[in-house]
Amino acid sequence: MIEAGFLKKLLDKANVEWVPLEKVTLPTSNIKWSDTDRTYQYIDLSSVDRETGIISETNEITRDTAPSRAQKLVQTDDLIFATTRPAQQRFCLISPEWSGEVASTGYCVLRPDPSKVSPGWLLHWIGSAQFKTYVEEQQSGSAYPAISDGKVKAFNVPIPCPENPKKSLAIQGEIVRILDAFTELTAELTAELTARKKQYNYFRNQLLTFKDGEMDLKALGQVCEFKNGFAFKSKLFRGEGRPIIRITNVSGGTIQLDGVKYFNPADYKENTEAYAISKGDILVAMSGATTGKIGYYPHENTAYLNQRVGKFLPNPDSLNNRYLYHFLLSQNQQIYTLAGGGAQPNLSSNALKAKLKIPIPHPDDPKRSLEEQIRIACILDKMDTLTNSLSEGFPREIALRNQQYQYYRDLLLSFAKPEVAT
Repeated sequence: MIEAGFLKKLLDKANVEWVPLEKVTLPTSNIKWSDTDRTYQYIDLSSVDRETGIISETNEITRDTAPSRAQKLVQTDDLIFATTRPAQQRFCLISPEWSGEVASTGYCVLRPDPSKVSPGWLLHWIGSAQFKTYVEEQQSGSAYPAISDGKVKAFNVPIPCPENPKKSLAIQGEIVRILDAFTELTAELTAELTARKKQYNYFRNQLLTFKDGEMDLKALGQVCEFKNGFAFKSKLFRGEGRPIIRITNVSGGTIQLDGVKYFNPADYKENTEAYAISKGDILVAMSGATTGKIGYYPHENTAYLNQRVGKFLPNPDSLNNRYLYHFLLSQNQQIYTLAGGGAQPNLSSNALKAKLKIPIPHPDDPKRSLEEQIRIACILDKMDTLTNSLSEGFPREIALRNQQYQYYRDLLLSFAKPEVAT
């Protein structure tokens, strides 16, 4: 436990200066696509897991396939913070694995000046309650709230003992060491979670691979219909009512209802019920930063498809819904490729139905085929629950450890502001 007065004792009457982030970070640079022909991993807004703070799925891009937002070069110990929907606090430190790759312009890249501040110091402050309150006050826009890089870098952080950089870094380091100790178990759980995700991907690929003669590749359109969304008007969005699932809500895996917008059917002459979705439906983002991402809707309440979000309607006589879901997750890169990449990726339902091929086991025996699909889906569902469920498995344990960490983080970062300093 942290003793009362720990922070005061650690500072030992040292001065504390509050300075904007821009004063303790270094300049960064954008990629020059005309000068390179290598392949990069693209860290888009859905690549960083909000719960674990790690980079998971990325897409391979080149100068010919890079979307317009793929611009920011990152290096080890950079901190990236999502400036779109900033109150969600999607951020992480860049590990050596991702050094030299390209991040979306939807991130603000903070590169710590090692002579003034440690990467861990910035990481804990960007995750703090103080910073969250700040971005909520500074963000603009209702449909797609955002904050500029300049405003992120204007956030003030405390620098203890600024006149003595060596002592300052030592004080920072001690606080970071304690907070890191609280996150050590979380890191171990996160590493285990990453391993389980790799295991899930491996077994998924194995289970979806059949011997010759045991399956038939069918164009998705042969066994599945497709429903496009409706153009709900942003000016008619409401704070309550019936939820609208937009492309920003489909970021891969289970669809959460954080940040959804709502509508009232009375505002439209069209039959909005034709665009309803229910528990179990599988969705896909057709454009934007989340193009090609697959989402599973797990909620009891009915929601509604916005434009550029599609819903899969498998033929129940030949295709199991959960089997389809796991197959689509395995095709992330292929679906992204079908969208064309480039500055404005755009996925069409015709391309999905015609060019995406799904393996159908035992095609000449529909009953046996569905039984095999269900068997495969059940195995993968169990692994998916352990890997991704927020009420069971590793994500739940990680969430509990994060609550403990957040309490002590806010306690140890409770520096007096200048106006109340004594």
